[in-house]
Amino acid sequence: CPICDQGGECDLQDQAMAFGSDRSRFTDINYTGKRAVEDKDIGPLVKTIMTRCIHCTRCVRFASEIAGVDDLGTTGRGNDMQIGTYVEKLFLTELSGNVIDLCPVGALTNKPYSFVARPWEIRKVSSIDVLDAVGSNIVVSTRTNEVLRILPRENEDVNEEWLADKSRFACDGLKRQRLVAPMVRMPNGELQAVEWEGALIAVAKAVKAAGGQIAGISGQLADLEAQVALKDLLNRLGSEVVATEQGFVAGGTDNRANYLLNSTIAGLEEADAVLLVGTNPRYEAPLVNTRLRKAYVHNELQIASIGPKIDLSYDHENLGADAALVKDVCSGAHAFSKVLEGAKKPAIIIGADLLERADGAAIHATVAEYCKKLKKPNWNPFNVLQTNAAQVGALDVGYKAGAQTAVKAQPKVLFLLNADAGKVTREQLPKDCFVVYIGSHGDNGASIADAVLPGAAYTEKQAIYVNTEGRPQQTLPGVSPPGMAREDWKILRALSEVVGKPLPYDNLDELRNRLEDVAPHLTRLGHLEPAGDAGAAGAISKSIGGGPIDL
Repeated sequence: CPICDQGGECDLQDQAMAFGSDRSRFTDINYTGKRAVEDKDIGPLVKTIMTRCIHCTRCVRFASEIAGVDDLGTTGRGNDMQIGTYVEKLFLTELSGNVIDLCPVGALTNKPYSFVARPWEIRKVSSIDVLDAVGSNIVVSTRTNEVLRILPRENEDVNEEWLADKSRFACDGLKRQRLVAPMVRMPNGELQAVEWEGALIAVAKAVKAAGGQIAGISGQLADLEAQVALKDLLNRLGSEVVATEQGFVAGGTDNRANYLLNSTIAGLEEADAVLLVGTNPRYEAPLVNTRLRKAYVHNELQIASIGPKIDLSYDHENLGADAALVKDVCSGAHAFSKVLEGAKKPAIIIGADLLERADGAAIHATVAEYCKKLKKPNWNPFNVLQTNAAQVGALDVGYKAGAQTAVKAQPKVLFLLNADAGKVTREQLPKDCFVVYIGSHGDNGASIADAVLPGAAYTEKQAIYVNTEGRPQQTLPGVSPPGMAREDWKILRALSEVVGKPLPYDNLDELRNRLEDVAPHLTRLGHLEPAGDAGAAGAISKSIGGGPIDL
């Protein structure tokens, strides 16, 4: 135990303390020494010390039943039995970190976290994950103002008790490439660190000179409070141009059902026929994929996909990559249409990236129309699988979709709120455009900015995010922002004061009251508000273009 990472949260240790004897029963009558097992190398995330293994086979069952990869198993018998991969290979699944939580002893532990801390030294904060649009519930473990690890928190409606590897292991990025001081671009073209006052005055000067020609773009990690504050600030300055970085069907954002996963994440378990259009859930939302696999295992879910051939963790039929297949299926001409129409709970899942295509609106309208036919009482088959944590919230509070909306306005000042996907380049903007970046990491957004205002990451602020099914949840601060960084909405509030158009809220409660005026359903945390039928406003004139769908 003294050198074991599981110490302090170990089932075996607890049992031994409660019921164990104070001396060993092991007698080495043959002088062969104790049993020792070679450690397996199963990848950079899971550390194995197989001598500690008690052969409960939880990891084997998890791999084959939940993750759908038959990589782990037992070899040998009796005293020579071992758990491993048989031939040396990596345990390649996007859910591999969950075997760490399942292992009752210290045989499988967290490799990046090894020898870092003991459970009793750690502060735990309940939060949510924002790296995909599922909104998995997590526990952030911190010590001395540093995030050490992230564990899943049980929520049967969202992530059950699992967590995707990206969400679990990406916390080391919270210490790297951080923006810790406000910066302003000097005449020689270099960004130079300045005091907050200097940075805000520089931005305010540009804003006043812009005369209302201002735009804002919200990126994939922007929280709801900051989005509302940015929109309020721009409205007060005489601009209506606020957009999300990721595109969506034009005119389709008025109706909430158009961009939500309407069947709900937990509801997909009950589906008995699913069509995936231009999405790879295993990559985009691993915990939605586990629900589909659960349905496949337990109620013989039939799955088909339109798009490139993808490797899912269950059997599915690839209908082809041509977008015209969507029309065939939705008109009832395709063989899979019969499967969907005969199903008790059919579902069609469209990838959010697919809707950025030129014929995205036509695909969306065709599927939405067909879903009205498939609709059952208490079951809405139309689903869009979002990939960004900020997207649904932004559309809910009235942002337009697509960064090009902001570019077309040719603004003189452009606010980038955590917008790092590189959808906007300097070449697309007017020569004299002043770009302000608010965010936590030095990435694409900060590199093109004239002023950089350091914001807080998701472990450093109390903020609401809305997941792909439309469920608002909040993060809680585990640590404080590094250096001179501040929470995003506070930066905007301070800026509004310097510009001379102060926003009418000074603390989080007042801001949430404002949020309640804008979108009352978003302040009921954890509660899911059902949306109506999908269907864009106005008839769709364009038809679905040909050409393959790629991911």
